[in-house]
Amino acid sequence: MRLKVLGKSALIMSLATVGLCVAFTAQAGAQKQENLSASVRALLQRAVSDQAAPKLAFSSQQEAQAWLDEMSRRLEKRIPDANFRFDFLSTVHYEATRAGLDPHLVLGLIEVESGFRKYAVSKSGARGYMQVMPFWTKAIGNRDHNLFHLRTNLRYGCTILRHYLDIEHGDLYRALGRYNGSLGKSKYPNLVKSAWQKHWGSPFSTLRHSG
Repeated sequence: MRLKVLGKSALIMSLATVGLCVAFTAQAGAQKQENLSASVRALLQRAVSDQAAPKLAFSSQQEAQAWLDEMSRRLEKRIPDANFRFDFLSTVHYEATRAGLDPHLVLGLIEVESGFRKYAVSKSGARGYMQVMPFWTKAIGNRDHNLFHLRTNLRYGCTILRHYLDIEHGDLYRALGRYNGSLGKSKYPNLVKSAWQKHWGSPFSTLRHSG
């Protein structure tokens, strides 16, 4: 059998990898396919099709760099490559801000949904960092859109969460429940809130009062 040819350390590493995959996908749910009115569909289609160049929304370049440096430090163990980490954080900030979302909330959601794994796939078929269900590409985008592509995944994920917030009149707990396919249950919204506050809260209150 194959297990017999594995060394003890290799077997432990293999089991650890499987364990991590299970842990990272355990909270990934599935957005529910719904009938969209023509006006809502058109609005969401415009939101995902915009090709404007990403631009960080900060009051100064110094503030932007301070945010990137601090969030990059927090993310280093999860995404070791510094260049990709910078690109990832810049895209998160742009797409979240563009959708009217707090970038730190989006980071918390990504932590819970995919564990920052680009190619995460849930049992229900949700894909990528923000675990977007494939039916959305047909509903509001293009069937050729690759949900494992960084900006595409974040564009859809942020647009969908914004849509759910609008449906729920700003009620974040219910919007998160819709996003995860667990509307009415508190576990998932509480997990996102906890990750958001513990790991990804805004660094500026600390930065501005240090030294």
